[in-house]
Amino acid sequence: MTQTEEKPTSQLSADDRATNWLTAFEDALRARDVPRAAGLFATTSFWRDLVAFTWNLKTVENPDGVADLLTNTLENADPGGFRLTEPATAADGVITAWFEFETGVGRGGGLVRLVEEDGQDKAWTMLTTLRELKGYEEPRGVRRPMGAQHGADKNRQTWKEKRQAEAETLGSAEQPYVLVVGGGQGGIALGARLRQLGVPALVIDKQPRPGDQWRNRYKSLCLHDPVWYDHLPYLKFPDNWPVFAPKDKIGDWLESYVQTMEVPYWSSTVAKSASYADGEWTVVIERDGRELTLRPKQLVLATGMSGKPNVPKLPGQDVFRGDQHHSSAHPGPDAYAGKRCVVIGSNNSSFDICGALWEHDADVTMVQRSSTHIVKSDSLMEYGLGDLYSERALAAGVTTEKADLIFASIPYRILHEFQIPAYQAMAEKDKDFYARLEASGFEHDWGDDGSGLFMKYLRRGSGYYIDVGAADLVANGDVKLAHGQVSHLTEDAVVLADGTTLPADLVVYATGYGSMNGWAADLISPEVADAVGKCWGLGSDTTKDPGPWEGEQRNMWKPTQQEALWFHGGNLNQSRHYSLYLSLQLKARYENLPTPVYALQEVHHLT
Repeated sequence: MTQTEEKPTSQLSADDRATNWLTAFEDALRARDVPRAAGLFATTSFWRDLVAFTWNLKTVENPDGVADLLTNTLENADPGGFRLTEPATAADGVITAWFEFETGVGRGGGLVRLVEEDGQDKAWTMLTTLRELKGYEEPRGVRRPMGAQHGADKNRQTWKEKRQAEAETLGSAEQPYVLVVGGGQGGIALGARLRQLGVPALVIDKQPRPGDQWRNRYKSLCLHDPVWYDHLPYLKFPDNWPVFAPKDKIGDWLESYVQTMEVPYWSSTVAKSASYADGEWTVVIERDGRELTLRPKQLVLATGMSGKPNVPKLPGQDVFRGDQHHSSAHPGPDAYAGKRCVVIGSNNSSFDICGALWEHDADVTMVQRSSTHIVKSDSLMEYGLGDLYSERALAAGVTTEKADLIFASIPYRILHEFQIPAYQAMAEKDKDFYARLEASGFEHDWGDDGSGLFMKYLRRGSGYYIDVGAADLVANGDVKLAHGQVSHLTEDAVVLADGTTLPADLVVYATGYGSMNGWAADLISPEVADAVGKCWGLGSDTTKDPGPWEGEQRNMWKPTQQEALWFHGGNLNQSRHYSLYLSLQLKARYENLPTPVYALQEVHHLT
């Protein structure tokens, strides 16, 4: 026993305490002593594993949950080599320690928070992540390719010739191992990672050019998330990039990203049908008007969490004489100056569209059907994101990659407890604004438990607006406000359930999007969609996120009940971060590595 181990815990440095815990944990794992390893976790504790142990995205709770995870994964994972990667810190009775480790097939990293319980340091939260597979490391840094081929070779091919040959054979002589349906930020981020890992993959999208998914949205659209939050893998935005990028600038960046990262990408390509048998998908596509059949081993639907529009079916839509469309198809305000515009919905898209229409001298009414959470952009930056994603964070040594892991290390079960104080601070800072907004009749909420925007996003993916100015138009009465459900349309009006009639030349359905398994129903079959169940949500038993508790985003970035079918979506941040774990899962299967999945996602349907 070392001298540091003989001292009381309270007298040891943070480094010694963290090192002692990691050593004890590794010793228990090497001895395959599951009860001893589980006993190193606090009575209330959480272990979140991203692929490293579980070949899944899974959070377990308390020593019993840890014991179950280890009982089912320890022999195959064969972990070891746990060591600190930077000095541990102590604050408010919590030791925070970054570490790295290895498994039988890969290398990983993590973050553990220790608390003292019964005179011993025990893990309160632990994050473990798989970073790379041994023998299949990405060609980065010292492993980067030479590029030039020195010497004389009569059969030499140039880089351009190699790319052309690859493009000509892909999908015909050579089948992709992975087909990614959807070429927005999620699809191309995954495509870039698979390219670096040497996995034959193809990304397809129905739009004519990469980035059109953004270009074709309403012209006032800008990112509401800040630039530090939104980087793509490998290639970050330049340091003179605007904090909130306009949609066309993002579209051009995505197009250039596809070219720079050499992502195999087919535009103007529509997936028509897909079926799975004998370990292979048969996917019928139409490319430039020509039908082709692809036979990938793995199918990824990267069609977007905000990709399948919810368009309500209302009596009278067939007789309405004006324009009507979903917010995803809104062309912008130019044609509607002086027109009577009714926007149904009161979340992000509705506010953006209402604001742009008002700026172009339209008569605008927003129809609020249920309460909405609003947070001012500058307040969100200061209290919600600033410690992780900002110039302030970078100056403190918190890179985007480190910020991703810090955020990922807070278990979803208790994340709301960290969020509530931030939103209380925002409420106090902007109390005059909220008073004016609510005085206008707007129904505002802070989430079911006061935890604000991020929890609403994770739980239901809707019900909020990051205010960049349009909320003041509602508070001031410049954009009129109506409440209730829509009963029907007439030739020239929207009629609400209480009989209120809203004259209209334009109706915009800012009514959100459906679960991503709806794409599976359309492309594969309703039976497969039912077998997979709902995508997104945590099972928090809050509005639009009923239980049972899952503790991870349902069906996202991980194996599903349909073999070889995966879902990849979310914002730019999630597209960047979780594409790593999805790509490693796909690479392992491509290389025929053992990938026993712990706790396969159970089926859940939103009722």
